[in-house]
Amino acid sequence: MTPTLSLSTRLLKEPSVTPNDFDCQNILADELGKLGFANEFMYFGNPDSKGSDAQIKNLWSVKAGKNPDAPILCFAGHTDVVPVGDESKWTYPPFSATVADGYLWGRGAADMKTAIACFVVACENFIKKHPEHQGSIALLITADEEAAAINGTVKVVETLKARGQKMDYCLVGEPSSTSQLGDVIKNGRRGSLNAKLTITGKQGHIAYPHLAINPIHAVSTTLAELVSTQWDNGNEYFPATSMQISNINSGTGATNVIAGDCTVLFNFRYCTENTAESLKAKTHEIFDRHFTNSDASYHIEWNLSGEPFLTEKGDFVDACCDAILAVTSTKAELSTSGGTSDGRFIAPMMNAQVVELGVLNATIHQIDECVATDDLEKLTQIYELILERMLL
Repeated sequence: MTPTLSLSTRLLKEPSVTPNDFDCQNILADELGKLGFANEFMYFGNPDSKGSDAQIKNLWSVKAGKNPDAPILCFAGHTDVVPVGDESKWTYPPFSATVADGYLWGRGAADMKTAIACFVVACENFIKKHPEHQGSIALLITADEEAAAINGTVKVVETLKARGQKMDYCLVGEPSSTSQLGDVIKNGRRGSLNAKLTITGKQGHIAYPHLAINPIHAVSTTLAELVSTQWDNGNEYFPATSMQISNINSGTGATNVIAGDCTVLFNFRYCTENTAESLKAKTHEIFDRHFTNSDASYHIEWNLSGEPFLTEKGDFVDACCDAILAVTSTKAELSTSGGTSDGRFIAPMMNAQVVELGVLNATIHQIDECVATDDLEKLTQIYELILERMLL
């Protein structure tokens, strides 16, 4: 096995279903320690809790460069994986790390243990060739990305910021590629704002509507306006902001009872043309207008998952695109589509340029998740070229 494939298989054999890390970060710390990295484990959360506040293990590892004023490039990734589902449906056991037919099979193969392995081996190659490198290298590895994401990267970044730790560039190893390695990199992400809307009416008999207040009727025209509203037109980097209703719940289950309340869940995936506060304000303006003369009342609980971030075209984006082109002959497309990543914490809090670059995402979170072994060798080369471009 190549060094990248060997380290990948070691990580994939760890059944690190979120928020558990098992031995993944210990394996990484051992390998990084051999390269001269200083390792620090950070623990956040309640060690006695099994829920969203469970204690999370995180790794912060740094290899200082010769020039303290030179840039620091951080690789960010996660060792936790989503549950495997019905194991009997997998071609190979999900934590066997089987190599077959040119692929490495297993949960976490694409999302995203192999990218971590690629970066570690790239660091090894880079340091051997350039022991006097000027810039510094760091890794921020968490086991809390696939679930609650409250005691992982965000807490590490808060700690680093409080210490005055800088971070100039951050390479997130999320599986960004679509059809072939390096065809898409993420140079930004949309923000995500969640809302839980509660409409309070008055329960009653459906044959006597004048004695009840129907919350479903009260909110229907408001929801229609929300759905039809053009929140913005997007910009060069982002599509227009999208508002989507995901759940509507009301009623007792009986056909002859008017519900007393109605709950609606909706989400904004928004671009840099809006902010969380501007979206909240416009939403409340619409609801206030519709409910001014209504007997029903409304209440909205807001939850901000992350603000949008953007790394514009420049040295870091160019370095990533040039490295991809050199290794794969592919011209990378810049994209801000998709969901959220831990980049949403790093970009605003550390004022860092953030780019997501990893393997193909075709099988992530699926049965028979896999990655082409040849892509792992190429991604290792890409990461090494980026290190050379940014830190020499």
